[in-house]
Amino acid sequence: MKKLASIFAAVLLVLSSWGFAGVTSAQAVQINIFTLQSSSILAARRNAADDKLSQIKGKLDLNNSDVRDFRALRGFYPTLASKIIQNAPYENVEDVLDIPGLSEKQKERLQANLDNFIVTDVADVMNSGDDRYNPGVY
Repeated sequence: MKKLASIFAAVLLVLSSWGFAGVTSAQAVQINIFTLQSSSILAARRNAADDKLSQIKGKLDLNNSDVRDFRALRGFYPTLASKIIQNAPYENVEDVLDIPGLSEKQKERLQANLDNFIVTDVADVMNSGDDRYNPGVY
């Protein structure tokens, strides 16, 4: 145990002496260069779903959001959310008010939340395989 402590102390002494010698600033530059290179690699690995999500900017896309995304809005999940999905696609946000069979309370909820919605083009990556009803997130 004493031998392990002395080895640890020696390593700590060497590392701290590098700090006084200015090696730390040179290492910081190398780490910064490495970080820039890795971030450009990560940016190149974006997929179509990430691109679509960047378009909606935190809103619910009436043409592409799945049923679980509506849980954030009180009174939408699962019944009203399912009606919204079944009647998609929409040309604009106000079209959601024209869903047949809505109760007055559902229309009021939709009207009160129009600012939370956005409509973008239907994306296959977000709609394939009926994933809007069961996106497989468990």
